[in-house]
Amino acid sequence: MKKLSLLVTCIMLACSMTACTSTTQKEPVIEHVEQQPINTDDSTPGATTPDAATPGTEAVEPEATEEPVKVADTTVIKERYVDENGLMQSYLTGEWKDASIVERRPMAVMTPNNKAAMPQYGISKASIIYEAPVEGRITRLMMFVEDYDDLDFIGPVRSSRDYYVYEAMAYDAIYCNWGLAVPFVEHLLASDRIDNISQAVSGIHNPYQNAFFRRERPGYKVEYTGYMYIDEYEKGVEHFGYSRNYRNSFEQAFTFANDGWPATYEGYEEATKIYPGGSSDSNKSGYGSHRPCFEYNKEDGLYYRYQYDEPQIDEMNGEQLTVSNVIFKVCHGEIREPISNDYLAFGVHGTGDAYIFTNGKVIKGTWKRDSDTAANMFYDDKGNEIVFNQGKTWICCIWDQYENCVEWK
Repeated sequence: MKKLSLLVTCIMLACSMTACTSTTQKEPVIEHVEQQPINTDDSTPGATTPDAATPGTEAVEPEATEEPVKVADTTVIKERYVDENGLMQSYLTGEWKDASIVERRPMAVMTPNNKAAMPQYGISKASIIYEAPVEGRITRLMMFVEDYDDLDFIGPVRSSRDYYVYEAMAYDAIYCNWGLAVPFVEHLLASDRIDNISQAVSGIHNPYQNAFFRRERPGYKVEYTGYMYIDEYEKGVEHFGYSRNYRNSFEQAFTFANDGWPATYEGYEEATKIYPGGSSDSNKSGYGSHRPCFEYNKEDGLYYRYQYDEPQIDEMNGEQLTVSNVIFKVCHGEIREPISNDYLAFGVHGTGDAYIFTNGKVIKGTWKRDSDTAANMFYDDKGNEIVFNQGKTWICCIWDQYENCVEWK
């Protein structure tokens, strides 16, 4: 794994004494993982997978001689194409959506996750939710939203940390934030490495403040009242001349199982209750304070999100958040200078342990990411690429110092 320089080794050693114990055995970090080729099993029955057409063109009919691609006992989405109804399979969920939605870059919106800010508005529209610890040993979320046409606004919108920016780059997203940790983020958002729609605050050199507004929320602190208008976001994208559609640097989000071929992972350990920070609130992993849990429902194949001992809901529709896949991405972490601010850093490039939960099973493997524009790749314990089930995905950044806090039942 690419290591960050350790600035405060003595502090980290002291923090490690608070790490959890667990009965679950963990595999050591695999430093180098080579992607394995996808195998083709000619004996596997099933529908063929169509070739891809250039986005926006007419549908391409599948070739009758093409055999399904098989990985982890399922066929996968081999290539995207536009069908006769103008639909494509999303890069972020694998689900069929209007091609104009699938082809455009998602917004990556920073949003708070502490109890005083609940609930978020529009979060159930996110195709991917990324969660990571921040100072104060709480977590903050980043919502990757591609399907936002029926949203008027989204939020609350909160401030940026650099490891979120780096993760947004993996999905060629347009990054949206209100505030930032200036010493660590200012240079990133001022560069041409990330397209962003940011509120006008100190440290932002290219703001688009028309996209943001204060929403009346009686009883809430002012920092939890900042939201973003969707139509003004669109105007901001046009104003800066950002590409609306995925650029050539975009590789992929995930490899998904194709229609009718769910990835079942038979033979793997069952995990129907998942705790990224353990079931106790006594640790400093960032997850201990709100005790998040994902509970698998076999009837619909979804994981239901809980935190603060209650369902996590979207204010927009009152519905509990659900996803089809949960990923724990274990990253090297540090406390940054000045220590008094408790700012954290995580190495989101390189490689490390990963725990993938889908179809009620857990696959213990590794993740790998080579560069800013490279996709996050996930592999099982044999080095085979993970196949995810279609639907939304929740990614938890796990501080490697607290990896043994992870629990499942």
